[in-house]
Amino acid sequence: MQETIDFFGIWFWFIIAGVLLIVELLVSGVFFVWLGLSAVCVGIVDLVIHLSWQREVALFAVLSVVLVVFARPWLKKRHLDRSDQPHLNRRMYGYVGKRYVLDEPIENGNGRLRIDDNLWRIEGPDLPKGARVEVKGVSGATLLVDKAEA
Repeated sequence: MQETIDFFGIWFWFIIAGVLLIVELLVSGVFFVWLGLSAVCVGIVDLVIHLSWQREVALFAVLSVVLVVFARPWLKKRHLDRSDQPHLNRRMYGYVGKRYVLDEPIENGNGRLRIDDNLWRIEGPDLPKGARVEVKGVSGATLLVDKAEA
């Protein structure tokens, strides 16, 4: 290990960081970015304070664990809260609370509702065609509706 670090000199940790960040681009998820950032931090510390290779590796390990354990969940939560389309892949949740007019009656608790160009399976009280309904919830791919208040 010492020979490898000596061969690349002060660039060793920056090369490792670059490789880890490239791996992050090639695989899905947010994991290798934290290892790459740890390597950058060790590289910066190595520029200021010359440490033995054992201490550099130990610092890299500690920083990696700290960043993965604390920063990843923080970023994940923050990223989801800032989405301008929170229901992009779960479109049916975007219909909750909205009102629609039935194109077909609800019979025996089941029916279908056309929203935009899509036909959705709905469950709710028996209602005639033309009745106004409000989407109250979602169960799987079924919208749960109730009669809309006037």
